[in-house]
Amino acid sequence: MSGPNTYAEELPAAVLWDMDGTLVDSEKVWSISLAETARWLGGELSSQAREDMIGSNMARTLGLMFEDLGLDRDPVRMAQAEKWMTERTGELFAAGLEWRPGALEALRMVRAAGWPTALVTNTERALTELALETIGREHFTVTVCGDEVPHGKPAPDPYLRAAELLGVPVQECVAVEDSPTGATAAETAGAAVLVVPCEVPVPAGPGRVHRRSLAGLTADDVRDAYARVRADRVA
Repeated sequence: MSGPNTYAEELPAAVLWDMDGTLVDSEKVWSISLAETARWLGGELSSQAREDMIGSNMARTLGLMFEDLGLDRDPVRMAQAEKWMTERTGELFAAGLEWRPGALEALRMVRAAGWPTALVTNTERALTELALETIGREHFTVTVCGDEVPHGKPAPDPYLRAAELLGVPVQECVAVEDSPTGATAAETAGAAVLVVPCEVPVPAGPGRVHRRSLAGLTADDVRDAYARVRADRVA
C-alpha cells in the first residue's frame, strides 16, 4: 500500500515549465531585441518572421532572421549578430521581467503540492540566469537551457533532458507551454502538455489540454490535465 493517496492522485511525477511567454512576458522583450538586431543588420524584421520565431532557439531564430532579411548565412556575420542580440537582450532582461497572469502563484502552488519541477527553456543559459533573478531559482528542482542539449525545441531534447535530471519518466510529466514550438517539443517527448497561449494560437491535439490563463490554477487542475491526456492517448 502507498498510503492514503492512490497512484492516480500522486501523478504526475513532475511539472516542467517553459519560461518565455509562459512564466514571464519576455516575448515582448525579445521582440525589441530582435527588431533592433534586424536593424543592426540593415533591415526590418517582418511580422511573420517574428511570429515564426516564438519559442525557437537561437540557431533557428538567426536562420529565420537572415532568411527574412535576404542575407547570406555567413557564419561570421551570424556569430556577430548572435553576440549583439544576446548582449541587448541581456540588458533588457536585467531591467526586470513582468510575470504572466497567475504564473508566480502557480509556481508556488506546484511546489507546495510537492511535485519536482524543471525550468525548460530554449533561451541560452547566460540569459536564463538573468531571468532567474526575477523568477527565482527556488521554484525549480533543475533547469535546462537551449544551449545545453543537442537540439532545442521543437525537438524533444530539452524535455527529455529535464526528465532525466529529475529521474522520472517523461511520460509521467506535465509540461506547461505557451507556443506551438514548445508544445510540439513537450508532446513529442511524451509529456502531457498544459497549453496556456500567449502571443500566438496553439493548435489542439491529443497530448494537449488548453487553458486561457495560469490564474487560479490548482493542483487538481494539473492532475486533471495529466489524466485527460493519458485517457486521450489510450482511447
